[in-house]
Amino acid sequence: MILRAALYYSLVFVGVLVALDAGAYAFMHAEFASYLSPALGTPEAAAGMSAAMRRVAVTILAIDLPLIAVVGVASWFLARASITPLAAARERERIFAADAAHELRSPLTAIAGIAQAARSQADPASKAEFERISHAALEASELVSDLLTLARSPGRSVLQCEPVDLAAIVTACARALEGRAATRNVRLEVDVSSAIVDGDERRLRELVHNLLENAIRHARSSVAVSSHQNGRTCSIVVDDDGEGVAPEERERIFERFYRSSEDESGTGLGLAIVQWIALAHHGNVSVDRAAAGGARFVASLPAHSPS
Repeated sequence: MILRAALYYSLVFVGVLVALDAGAYAFMHAEFASYLSPALGTPEAAAGMSAAMRRVAVTILAIDLPLIAVVGVASWFLARASITPLAAARERERIFAADAAHELRSPLTAIAGIAQAARSQADPASKAEFERISHAALEASELVSDLLTLARSPGRSVLQCEPVDLAAIVTACARALEGRAATRNVRLEVDVSSAIVDGDERRLRELVHNLLENAIRHARSSVAVSSHQNGRTCSIVVDDDGEGVAPEERERIFERFYRSSEDESGTGLGLAIVQWIALAHHGNVSVDRAAAGGARFVASLPAHSPS
């Protein structure tokens, strides 16, 4: 990150320097031309003009090259001074989120267990209240688990990878969400072909589940999900016929806790988890416009390599 920032700083400086060099070269050319204007038509004058301009170009380069080197080194120190505190703050945030999430999971699980135990012995009027308490505690525990996941850096070191077929995962997740889709009067269309990746099956199920849940929540009448392999890349594609995602929101939609103004449901973590899982598998996820006018989410992962 520091090197990339230093490179950007240096490129900006080089761009400004090239513009100044061009102006200086043009000015010197005009000055020499004015001095030699009466004799420019002769071969001797033309040769003298060319030699003079070559000396100007060499002089400019002799000044520019050391200057670019100095500015490059200064850019690296500036980038390090700017980014190091931000990186440290981000690391402190990650550690805090991980510690807080870890400490919260146990009491939330205990609350859910106590509420479920009390529900079995409660009178009918209290059973519904204990059920709501248990459900709320479990939902909060799931939210904490998501935060704990996002606090980690995505990478294969946090996965348990083995060859898995995305077709089986997509089919299982679609079957599990058929009831939710039917409740919303949404038709769920599944079209899968074998696509084998080296992946963590539990995490990939979470990825597909979150994409389908998001699509069902925003669809008007239909959601289509498919899996396929194209050479070295395996893809999961989820289309809906809802309002779609505005171009200016397509990058922000994968940020933690980001929700569009029209979306009042969900926690704002589902798509962030999707992106985390894709990155951890050395893949990516993107959103575009679907053929039906809604959103098309595509998660692309490296295909399984026998070697």
